[in-house]
Amino acid sequence: MPSPAADQRPANIDDVARLAGVSAPTVSRVLTGAAKVSADKTRRVEQAIVELGYRPNASARALVNGRSRVIAVLAGDTSHYGYAETIRGVEVSARASGYLVSITVIDSTEAESVHAAVDLALQQPVAGVVVLKFDPEGVAALAAVPASLATVAISGEIATGVPQAVIDEMTGSYALTAHLLELGHSTVHHVRVPPSGKEDGRTTGWRNALIDAGVPVPEIIDSSWEPLSGRAVGRELAADPTVTAVFCGNDEIAMGVIRGLADEGLRVPDDVSVAGFDDHPISELFSPSITTARQDFAGLGSRAFGQLQQLMAGGETPRLTTDQAVVVLRESVGAPGAERGGAARG
Repeated sequence: MPSPAADQRPANIDDVARLAGVSAPTVSRVLTGAAKVSADKTRRVEQAIVELGYRPNASARALVNGRSRVIAVLAGDTSHYGYAETIRGVEVSARASGYLVSITVIDSTEAESVHAAVDLALQQPVAGVVVLKFDPEGVAALAAVPASLATVAISGEIATGVPQAVIDEMTGSYALTAHLLELGHSTVHHVRVPPSGKEDGRTTGWRNALIDAGVPVPEIIDSSWEPLSGRAVGRELAADPTVTAVFCGNDEIAMGVIRGLADEGLRVPDDVSVAGFDDHPISELFSPSITTARQDFAGLGSRAFGQLQQLMAGGETPRLTTDQAVVVLRESVGAPGAERGGAARG
């Protein structure tokens, strides 16, 4: 019999049945385990599957047995380091458990656009949903997911109604800010990346550390997600001689700030200390290497899938799982320099 490869089409269940000498329903029963099949027929079917390179269609199997093997991931972005690593953590864990992952980017907070994207993602049979609630788009996507679907949210402000996996950003940013104060800086300026809601944990931790130390709390400086916006901020900060320490919302913005300071002739950390957040892979190779707080994004995604898997199985799952952001000290911070207005703490 000519192989399916000869006519350039993938093998289907009928091809497997013919080669194994059984019926198509028998092949289906072997694949789904819906009914007992004799050892001899099972062996013949399995051999035919290997010989033909047959790959069962996940959607078709879901229609037959009522069980989907597809997980939908909804995210506001996939290009940034934290997003990509978190999705990788979900996908690796899902694949190890026999699930496929479908990714949909939500690129707007407008209700019509959000609902259209979510509806498209859920047109296929879906066993569960993971929402990256890192930004306003993620928050909007979570609100659009039907309550009947098993759903887990990742990070951002604590959600109500669904289980959530988070990293304790507040503790990490508090520790980073406290470290800069211990080095002798009179205060720490904060360059914020766009928050998912009113305020994210890394900003709250920064503020709390300053308040607890009894030092001034500077006005927050907003940036976009683009490192070039950090460069513009760095140039502006260079003009203020009281600025000796800066905590940035992520490492890419910290790199931009360092470049902006350098544009104006300032050195890091000799003139200004700069810390980031996330521990981007490039942060250790950057010059100077970036002091930061490491977040295990892949582990975050893996934890979220574990919670979702428990939900899909009809069991109980923790309403919240958390991990710590760990401070990593590198070259970009130090004691305040004497030439920046004598801003050291007494």
